[in-house]
Amino acid sequence: MTKPSLVTRVGVLSQVIEFGAEFVHYSERFIGPFADLLTRWWLAQAFFVSGILKLADWNTALYLAANEYPVSWLDPVAAAWLGAGTEVIGALMLALGLGTRLAALPMLVLSAVTQANYVPRDATLLMAALLAGYVVRGAGPLALDRAISAGFEDSPLPFATMGMRGARWLTQHLFPLYQLVLRAWLALALSAVAVGLSLPISLALWVPFASVPHLPSVVAPIGAMLLASGTCTRPMSGILILGLIAHQMLDFDLSVESYWLLLFAFLAFNGAGQLSVDGLLQRILRRRYPQLEGKPAFALEGLPRVVIVGAGFGGLTCAARLRRAPVAVTLIDRHNYHLFQPLLYQVATAALSPGDIATPIRGLFRDQFNTRVLFAEVTGIDTAKQEVIMAAQRISYDYLVLATGASHSYFGKDEWGIYAPGLKRVEDATEIRRRLLTAFELAETADDALERQQLLTFVIVGAGPTGVELAGAVAELAHFGMTQEFRRIDPRTARILLVQSGPRVLPSFPEKLSIRAQRALEKLGVEVLVNSRVERIDDAGVTVSGRPITARTILWAAGVIASPAATWLNVAADNAGRVKVNADLSVPGLPAVYVIGDTAASNAWHGQAVPGLAPAAKQAGNYVAQVLKARVFGKPAPAVFTYHHLGSLATIGRKAAVADFGAVQLAGAAAWWLWGLIHVGFLVGLRSRISVMLDWFWSYLTFRSSTRLITGKALIQRAR
Repeated sequence: MTKPSLVTRVGVLSQVIEFGAEFVHYSERFIGPFADLLTRWWLAQAFFVSGILKLADWNTALYLAANEYPVSWLDPVAAAWLGAGTEVIGALMLALGLGTRLAALPMLVLSAVTQANYVPRDATLLMAALLAGYVVRGAGPLALDRAISAGFEDSPLPFATMGMRGARWLTQHLFPLYQLVLRAWLALALSAVAVGLSLPISLALWVPFASVPHLPSVVAPIGAMLLASGTCTRPMSGILILGLIAHQMLDFDLSVESYWLLLFAFLAFNGAGQLSVDGLLQRILRRRYPQLEGKPAFALEGLPRVVIVGAGFGGLTCAARLRRAPVAVTLIDRHNYHLFQPLLYQVATAALSPGDIATPIRGLFRDQFNTRVLFAEVTGIDTAKQEVIMAAQRISYDYLVLATGASHSYFGKDEWGIYAPGLKRVEDATEIRRRLLTAFELAETADDALERQQLLTFVIVGAGPTGVELAGAVAELAHFGMTQEFRRIDPRTARILLVQSGPRVLPSFPEKLSIRAQRALEKLGVEVLVNSRVERIDDAGVTVSGRPITARTILWAAGVIASPAATWLNVAADNAGRVKVNADLSVPGLPAVYVIGDTAASNAWHGQAVPGLAPAAKQAGNYVAQVLKARVFGKPAPAVFTYHHLGSLATIGRKAAVADFGAVQLAGAAAWWLWGLIHVGFLVGLRSRISVMLDWFWSYLTFRSSTRLITGKALIQRAR
């Protein structure tokens, strides 16, 4: 199916080059901005503290300006105000990254004046070197300058356009020169110590040789030569950083060596620049390896076509692992976002907004040239023609990966769906949020006590992880989240019932943890009904084991059913609609089709069924990507898929959780912290992680949420 010539065009060296380029790219993109922010904050705090001390003891500040480091062309009072103002205001601007070049320039001048006219210190020189970099280059991505630059340049403010063009000119023309001077300057300092070079006093004043890091006698001269020529600058800077960190761990003197650390970090993330051997080699390699400039390393025409349906954890992982493989990937999803389903219940209970747990798919693959994203709904598969059928289009495939997930199941009672929504989509979460909040609002306006009681009764059907977490969150919302906000009702009188057909909650967990979870729920005020079967759901409420319960809000968390993938393929499925797959996750009789995640019925967990968890989907997506790469490159297939269970977690309210890792079992606050860390780590995108952590921090301290919005259908009917 695959022509060898198409694969051999991507040789081992090309893959190594591409891997190195991607490593540098992601380091610059994800670590470099934080290193830049840390550098700005470190410089800012030094100046800010100095300025505050001067303002606090103004007489001393005047004495220093008049006697210790006088400026001949300024009055001492003016010099003192100028110095203190530069240190305080400039430090704040530098820390925020607002007008960074304008803030760094006077601070650079002040450092030079201090070095020349006051006590010469290596720390002042290193500080000046860093400030000079900000003058010619500006701040990194995590700065206000970057956020407002586009709008500022297009604004009617005087000299805005001229200023932005001047800033770009500085970066384009002076920054490479600055990198050259910085490397030569650092190399001179290393050489002075390595060979015992004696510098003239006038030159020694401006070279930080007194604090050169303590390096082995071999490393210092080699490092000096490599820095001077700009050869292997990034790895050499990394080695020097590790040496500095090791020395600081032994010495604990962070005053001067911290500036050396920041300078080497600057070189590690920015490179040697154009005027260097590294720059020359990079220009030569870019002609041979276009992936160094983010361009395709191979043409997509004629490559094997991999179609992935579903952008859940399995589909995303599979597509991401194929980024360097010579295949043309098409990722299809009926939504334009990837959804983190484990936190949907927090959207449903107004703890988070949908944007906190959903990430646009296209943004995730903007740098993956061999992948295109289609916003469409698949309606069938033509296995004979190897085509994916959509509404008005067919997509041909050589390999097909189905990761279409699952939806909630009412066990043949689909008419219950209009009364008891499940929780699998953003739309489900916002509908549940609407019903929950509407119930409290209508109870506030109800005149009849019985009607208020019905409105404030909430029934959750199913006590698996979703049901337990949902019940705990609803209880938290009622008992803590809305206190003192109503006048006629007390939200704490709300009745929350959790119905489970089996003998205990969380049946997939060890019995000891199930008992702990039930106790935590009951402590929150949740009524747990075990060994109770739902027999009827309608607009009046729910009947549980012959007992009618009048409730206006019923939520379903009892079961799931796989997507219609088995029907599309016309293959065997289990009772939950999942496709029965082979040991390599391929479909029997269809070796080019793979099924992963909640859609697959696999016994790859030591003979047991693989659970429908995010880690399982990610492992399956990674495995199928390895299989596809082996087939494309003509290599032996990897061993059969084996699921490695990483543990199960469930949270109950704001400070309790249970965690099962087999030999290790946790409950209470420790499990809750672990649950939070793991769930934040699984979120896709830095913005989502930061947003969720800030929302949690605020709501958990204040019991307040800014996402209690009633959206969707109009608030006009009391029944539903």
